[in-house]
Amino acid sequence: MKALIFAAGLGERMRPLTDAVPKPLLAAGGRPLIAWHLARLAAAGVDEVVINTSWLAPQFPAALGDGARWGLRIRYVHEGDTPLETGGGMWNALPRLGNAPFLAVNGDIWTDFDFAALPAEPPGDAHLVLVDNPEHHPDGDFVLDAKGDVHAAGEPRLTFAGIGVYRASLFDDWPRIFGDAPGAQADPPRFRLAPLLRAAMREGQVTGTHHRGRWTDVGTPARLERLERELAEGAEAPQA
Repeated sequence: MKALIFAAGLGERMRPLTDAVPKPLLAAGGRPLIAWHLARLAAAGVDEVVINTSWLAPQFPAALGDGARWGLRIRYVHEGDTPLETGGGMWNALPRLGNAPFLAVNGDIWTDFDFAALPAEPPGDAHLVLVDNPEHHPDGDFVLDAKGDVHAAGEPRLTFAGIGVYRASLFDDWPRIFGDAPGAQADPPRFRLAPLLRAAMREGQVTGTHHRGRWTDVGTPARLERLERELAEGAEAPQA
């Protein structure tokens, strides 16, 4: 299985830390956030990783190289000076990801989730990892029912962890879904992933997993500092 790491964000909420370093390359526990993902992806049997970049893009190949140190092949996809959002970024990377289902993960999270637990062949267009709602996002995103299907409406709600397995078929109807929305007519187009997921949920095409382990959305300097303290207390992870 191939994997995509979202690493093109501007990191505006992490200023001034991201003035000179892109957020996925900020260190926690003695290594860049993105390096934790690379180690876990390799441990799960992923052999090729696509990393989309924008802000301070040259720093990624300089820091990570070709992926050989993890036993991976890394391919970089530069989105230009303006990031394409999650949906546009995934759409732009599809030629590198191929026709088989692929894993995608946000470059600015930290988790002990085992990527090997994800289905290699999801029954629908997407399979998402959900977590308990963190303090900064108490209302959550989606609902996971007892059968493992994910819904946009209902209760109780969980938070999307920024981890999932996707099929390219998720994008089959994206022009109709976004229409004339700002960015959708650009070349390449810019759009968010969430509207595509909600549309697929209405068709019963999204399943999910509830991860009850450790997960952090490293969205602010304060959360990065807290993660650093937690890792100093002894989090386990694959070595890299």
